[in-house]
Amino acid sequence: MENNSAAPETDAIGTPVASAVSNENIIEVSDLNKWFGDFHALNSVNLTVQKGERIVVCGPSGSGKSTLIRCLNHLEPHQRGQITIDGVSLNADVKNIEAIRREVGMVFQQFNLFPHLSVLENCLLAPIWVRKTPRREAIEMAMKYLERVQIPEQADKYPGQLSGGQQQRVAIARALCMEPKIMLFDEPTSALDPEMIKEVLDVMVELAGSGMTMICVTHEMGFAKTVADRVIFMDGGQIVEAAPPNQFFTNPEQPRTREFLEQILQH
Repeated sequence: MENNSAAPETDAIGTPVASAVSNENIIEVSDLNKWFGDFHALNSVNLTVQKGERIVVCGPSGSGKSTLIRCLNHLEPHQRGQITIDGVSLNADVKNIEAIRREVGMVFQQFNLFPHLSVLENCLLAPIWVRKTPRREAIEMAMKYLERVQIPEQADKYPGQLSGGQQQRVAIARALCMEPKIMLFDEPTSALDPEMIKEVLDVMVELAGSGMTMICVTHEMGFAKTVADRVIFMDGGQIVEAAPPNQFFTNPEQPRTREFLEQILQH
């Protein structure tokens, strides 16, 4: 798929959100198929993502969108097709899987923080154990990213002492501590109370403005309009439509896309 979108000019509060899309492909998915038993969760999916591109994936429940991004770091192994991340083929080779996971950060719907560890210790685990970063250097990096998500003062608290929005911001900081080339977000606001959604989306908008390659599964269509270079609509395990946000929301080509947007934009 060609990326021919114009970057959104401003975010929700009028701040420029510059696009940093290059012509270099960082993700290449070809004929991707995934089954859960007899259920064909992903059906011959093809997708190319360029470095710095920001993709929002939407679709009804069970459409395959979360399965797709979970396949991109081998949280779900695929049965057929090919995935290449930054030139590394994602296959059964453990070394390749580990190499890709070092470069791909993941933020989940449920925050998946270790409740018995402080916020700071949650952020230190991966850099110290996976990247072998010296502890002092890892602490400096963790505090930098906690500052970036605007909760450095929570470093010594435990996840249970934080709000849902704060926990999700910790999860984002934890992923950033690996300094990944790609960030994957799997419905990062769907477990949050409405008043907490904005604080997480604000962090993601700021991150998008930094040139990070991002793929975000979400129903937050305002975020898609603000941040995405492309919006992808999935249904039945397939990519039904992919287009720049201005085209996707105002003039979708596929009847199924129009039906979905009519339903979701009414709420």
